[in-house]
Amino acid sequence: MGKHARKRQRKDVPAQESVVPLGTKALLDSDVDKDDEERRLESLLFGKPLVVGRGSNVAVIDDPEEEDEGVDVTAAELEGLLDSDLFFVDDGASKGKHMTGSEADVDPPEEPSDASTSGDEEQGEASRGPDGHQAEALRASPSASHPPKSRNAPAWTDPDDASLEVSLASSARLRKLRDAPEEDAIGGREYERRLRRQFMKMNPTPEWATTARRKRRRAEGGNGDVDADVATADLDTLVTSSGGILDRKRRTQLDPGVLAIERLRDANQVAQAEGEVTALQFHPSPQVSMLLVAGSDRRIRLFNVDGHTNPHLQTLHIPTLPVTNAQFHPSGSSILFTGHRPFYYTYDLQSGATMRSPRGLWGTTFANGDNVDLSMNVCAFNAGGNLLAVAGRRGYVHLVDWRTGAGQVVGSVKANTSVRTLWWLPNGHELMTLGEDAEAYLWDIGTRRCLHRWKDEGGFGSRVLAGDRSGSYVAVGSKSGIVNVYGTGASSWRKSDRPKPLKAIGNLTTSIAVARFNHDSQLLAIASKTQKDQMRLIHIPSLTAFSNWPTSSTPLGHVTSVDFSAGGEYVAIGNTRGRVLLYHLRDYSAHGGS
Repeated sequence: MGKHARKRQRKDVPAQESVVPLGTKALLDSDVDKDDEERRLESLLFGKPLVVGRGSNVAVIDDPEEEDEGVDVTAAELEGLLDSDLFFVDDGASKGKHMTGSEADVDPPEEPSDASTSGDEEQGEASRGPDGHQAEALRASPSASHPPKSRNAPAWTDPDDASLEVSLASSARLRKLRDAPEEDAIGGREYERRLRRQFMKMNPTPEWATTARRKRRRAEGGNGDVDADVATADLDTLVTSSGGILDRKRRTQLDPGVLAIERLRDANQVAQAEGEVTALQFHPSPQVSMLLVAGSDRRIRLFNVDGHTNPHLQTLHIPTLPVTNAQFHPSGSSILFTGHRPFYYTYDLQSGATMRSPRGLWGTTFANGDNVDLSMNVCAFNAGGNLLAVAGRRGYVHLVDWRTGAGQVVGSVKANTSVRTLWWLPNGHELMTLGEDAEAYLWDIGTRRCLHRWKDEGGFGSRVLAGDRSGSYVAVGSKSGIVNVYGTGASSWRKSDRPKPLKAIGNLTTSIAVARFNHDSQLLAIASKTQKDQMRLIHIPSLTAFSNWPTSSTPLGHVTSVDFSAGGEYVAIGNTRGRVLLYHLRDYSAHGGS
């Protein structure tokens, strides 16, 4: 076994030298019989200059730190050592791979200096000569003992890695490291390289780390070729795309089966309603995170939804009107409050003023007799916000002009039965109504004519009709819990009086009370108030319900209203206990609508 490189063999004092008495100054100052460790200890304790080596081949270091800074101590030490200190004969006891004759006899020399990096795989392979020895020129150079700045030197290296042999075919866990099916034994260095390659394949470098390194290289004035490649890639992406440059948004594609959803703090936990939640709605603008909550206690509360504290903004109390329907104007500047009364209230968000409807709302035609409608519970704005449709008695639907602000009825249309729900198409001049006989009407408001009429398939007491923002889907819910989803295909409701639904969703078994699409028509929320925890989220592209939510421990209660935020990142659920549950859809980032 090789001797330690830094140990010195003591030589006998020649007989012809005169014996010096003990205690003399000449003997105390002599460093002939002292090794380097003893000299370093004296330098640290007594402040003596550090002398490395013996005889005439010495190097004097006044500061011990200079050994790592500029003085080539390694070369000076090697000059005073014997060959037996540098080399040892391999007895063949260790198992290794097949070697040539010169490689089997002599092992690569070990570096005597602490700063040596002969075991480093980055420098060791590059510094080997044809016969397997370390290059003496690299060892004598001061810069060869320091690792490159781009990579740190390993804290510890095993010299036996070079002679290690690993069989890849003997273990099932190692077979994935083979480059060819017939490959079996590889060396230690190659085994380490393949392990690193497999790790990087399973755990690739994240994009944020690559971007950070690229920015650091640019800031430090790194390789110009790398910057040129990055600039070329950015230019190629720019010239091959026809999309926007300043604000580019990608549409989020939801996968069926499992929904990424998490519960947040209740939206109205700061100011909870005393009765059931009768209506809730998010502000129509994605830049305004405001939630409107109306309760049976005749109070309307506004909250700033941030997902953390959800601070309470304001509370409005209307003693004369039991609010059953509250909605934002499409412009987002005001709020409309209606109920089972022949009048309404509006609240201006900018001025904070609350106004009641004018006295001549219904005109002189409906002032007396049985034609007076006593409820404005069912009403809806068109997309432009200039018309308000109000469902009255005996199948009447009144059209209220909202442009002047006076709220005057300018016309009406009439169906055969009482209207249960309304939905404006995205074009703003077509209105769809659903009657108690499960028959839907499509009206042209400009001519006051019925364009089309169709029957809901299998509908028994249809109660809810909802459409998406693009007008591609229509959902009709009935008392039996069946929800029919219609599309715009050949058998759509526009072209047939008996259209075939895309699918009849039967996940609920009680009367449907709520049906709501999200902003990009990928989700449909359906709920029933009759039984507890009756709610499902439907994946529209596949028309299947998500299996992971809600669970048996989801505290939904008796759901009365549901709404999605304008960007789709939040869904709010109101129940009869006065709580508004808030959930975050992780597939949609904040204000990340498509």
